[in-house]
Amino acid sequence: MIRKRVHAAAMAALALAGAVAIGGCGGNGSTSTGAAVIRTPAVSASPTAPGASTPSAPGNTSTPTGPTSGWGPDLWSSNGGSNMMGGASGSWAPGMMGAGMMGNWWLAGDGNRVQTLDQARQRATAFADRLGLKVGEIMQFSRNFYAELQTANGHPATEILVNPPDGAVQIEYGPAMMWNTDYGMHYGNRSTVRISAAQAQNIAQQWLHEHNSTQTAGDPESYPGYYTLHTMQSGKITGMLSVNSSTGQVWYHSWHGTYIATSQQ
Repeated sequence: MIRKRVHAAAMAALALAGAVAIGGCGGNGSTSTGAAVIRTPAVSASPTAPGASTPSAPGNTSTPTGPTSGWGPDLWSSNGGSNMMGGASGSWAPGMMGAGMMGNWWLAGDGNRVQTLDQARQRATAFADRLGLKVGEIMQFSRNFYAELQTANGHPATEILVNPPDGAVQIEYGPAMMWNTDYGMHYGNRSTVRISAAQAQNIAQQWLHEHNSTQTAGDPESYPGYYTLHTMQSGKITGMLSVNSSTGQVWYHSWHGTYIATSQQ
């Protein structure tokens, strides 16, 4: 019975995370790996275009603000807290389904509100330690704190969110959950890297242009299976998006809200 409930929760999370996916490779476009010509894969209209305020969930209903919007309130404990399905540790994912080391995608909140970048770094570090990783860049948005986790040698490993109301930490939904081949839902499924960092930046820039945005794409950070780039306006960070390193698919991070500040490592 417990296994069935965990499986159902995982599938619900996948469905909701996938609801904000943007674009893909299809019959109307392709990505060239040549240096001379780069064509953006065909992309569908964004459920939340750059600059919009509230991401959309299935059925055109508004999602709650903060990290809860990625999992859906039905997957959280009934008392409104952060313990996934009421569990003490809050961990779920492939590790709970017998796949070993990847069970710690979730760290329950300690009940203390996270209001500063330093506080967010402390919570992110508590999560990173469980995976043998370290915390790099921390970003504060109006809906959540974002953190980059790195390997011991400083290479980007995955991305996480810290929930301001109670300090709960989770693997970021979207690309970190669905595309990351080391720390995501499909870890171990290595795909061929067909998109270079320069191509990813060009794809991201073309996607922004096609979605009538005047933002520019920043420098790519290479994660296992994808790149993440800041979006910029007049040289200032406004948000971020990711590009799949195999397919060229674009996924805009519509869940952060307004950018506030950054703390480097």
